[in-house]
Amino acid sequence: MRIETHGRRTTHQQQPSRRTAGGVLRALTQVGGELLITFGAVMLLFVVYEVYVTDMISAGRQQDATEALEDRWAQARMGPEQPQQEPLEGEGILRLYAPALGPDFTQTVLEGTSQDILATGPGHYTGTALPGQPGNLAIAGHRVGHGAPFNRIDLLQSCDALIVETAAEWFVYRVLPMRGESSGWAQGKGAQPRCHGVAPLPAPYPEVPGQETVLPSNGTVIAAVPGQPRDAVRAPEAGARLITLTTCTPKFSAQQRLIVHGVLVARYPAGGGPPAELMGG
Repeated sequence: MRIETHGRRTTHQQQPSRRTAGGVLRALTQVGGELLITFGAVMLLFVVYEVYVTDMISAGRQQDATEALEDRWAQARMGPEQPQQEPLEGEGILRLYAPALGPDFTQTVLEGTSQDILATGPGHYTGTALPGQPGNLAIAGHRVGHGAPFNRIDLLQSCDALIVETAAEWFVYRVLPMRGESSGWAQGKGAQPRCHGVAPLPAPYPEVPGQETVLPSNGTVIAAVPGQPRDAVRAPEAGARLITLTTCTPKFSAQQRLIVHGVLVARYPAGGGPPAELMGG
């Protein structure tokens, strides 16, 4: 009898322990689930802010920058011709168009590439060439959020126009041949009328493709001669006149940089009105 009684007592003592352990497990599961839901909600709000709220804020700032630039241009065109001056940081310096990406692709580009500047629109890398100059007109822009001006530049193909407007001139750049297109270019795509002036860059340039992906640490892509150190010295008139667009890739990531290179093929005075290339030619 004592043995039976002792056995029953042991059984009764274990049952509350099991119930307690089960309750703790359920509580932990509930808390974990709530934390996951909260985390998901925070991430959703962050994405909404990054993609939509910053777009709306940047749209307003871009409009202000465009109006300020157009006012300065109007004053410059009415007054006596002034020598070209170094642009001020944060100031709008040009308008960029990419007809292949649609008639709505038009951006005021500001001087500098700080986060505050890029929250307004694309930024010109200080120290790189200005429109029409020998060297490399290099411009950075966001791919997601803050207006996402360079969201679709991965769709640009060789010979697509990148048009730059200044107070005095229009400059037409076209995307260089992509990797694998250089061989037989002159007899192939290069023979198309829209590709006039576009060809693989000659020596001493290294191969500069129309599009490439590089690590963020690779600053040579915006050098006067892409692929060489930025401080490489060259005679002013010896180099090609290039344009380079840079943005983050893949989307929603800053792991790499997507690069688009183009070459100057034409320029027109501003007084003659927009160039025909602006209509998609």
